[in-house]
Amino acid sequence: MRRALFLYNPESGRGHIARNVANIVRIFADGGWELIPQKIDFAVNPFDRHPEIERVVVAGGDGTVNFAVNRMRERGLSLELGIIPAGTANDFAGIVGMDRDPLEAARQIVEGEIEHLDCGVVNGLHFVNIFSFGIFTTTSQHTPDKQKHRFGKLAYLGEGIKEVYRMHAIPLHVRTETEEFDTRVLIFLVFNGETAGGIRLANTSSVRDGKFDCLMLEKRNFLRSCWAMVRFVCGGHPRSVRHLRAASLQITSPRNEPTDVDGQRGAEFPLDVRCMPGLLRVVCPRKTGRCGSEPTTDK
Repeated sequence: MRRALFLYNPESGRGHIARNVANIVRIFADGGWELIPQKIDFAVNPFDRHPEIERVVVAGGDGTVNFAVNRMRERGLSLELGIIPAGTANDFAGIVGMDRDPLEAARQIVEGEIEHLDCGVVNGLHFVNIFSFGIFTTTSQHTPDKQKHRFGKLAYLGEGIKEVYRMHAIPLHVRTETEEFDTRVLIFLVFNGETAGGIRLANTSSVRDGKFDCLMLEKRNFLRSCWAMVRFVCGGHPRSVRHLRAASLQITSPRNEPTDVDGQRGAEFPLDVRCMPGLLRVVCPRKTGRCGSEPTTDK
């Protein structure tokens, strides 16, 4: 019987995951797997005590998946990764195509197929969905977990309002494999995935193409910048939103801005950001045949 580690937070999914641990274990057992449940302790590496597992199943959002991937890579492991969505936004699980019902997601993992998906790395920290800095990008870090579990995405509203009052331009020097430039931005988003907080922003992004989709909101006056953000989220194409596709970025700034990886504390400046093609071995639902969107060909 194959063995898998099941990492879960008892508070995830408003307690729904904890109530269904036995049912999830049974679904895996019926599929020929010994599933070992373990409550997540973010202070320790969960892979130190389980040397013979082939797969890790994570119940949580992007931050929990991020934790599992980084601890796995710290030990030089390349385990199969299954995701049961149980976080606030579940952006990466949405790309993979996982069902929001935990029992159905468990069945998808048991019956699924392995796909090799891209992963981002910034200064040694891995990220599955997004690396970012600037206004609103550290809101998730500052929002207490209890509020996230209780109110979902609405929990971010109060922290987001505080971010508006701290809005400022960030001077940057950016170098990619094809270009080099200086700019001043309010937000810098590096997408491996497609969505942020459940909002689809990176329309040409793919987790299979070996490149990032990067969005920068360049500084204008306060009202024009706010209006540009609204227009972009609503599908517009304001000039102050700059888009580029790159496999690597080197970013420097005289300011050491706080950064974010998948909703967790990120790296410090200067930044070396690289896409690692096919690094993740992710279990995808077999009915989709493929995780994520088709890669986009640059013109």
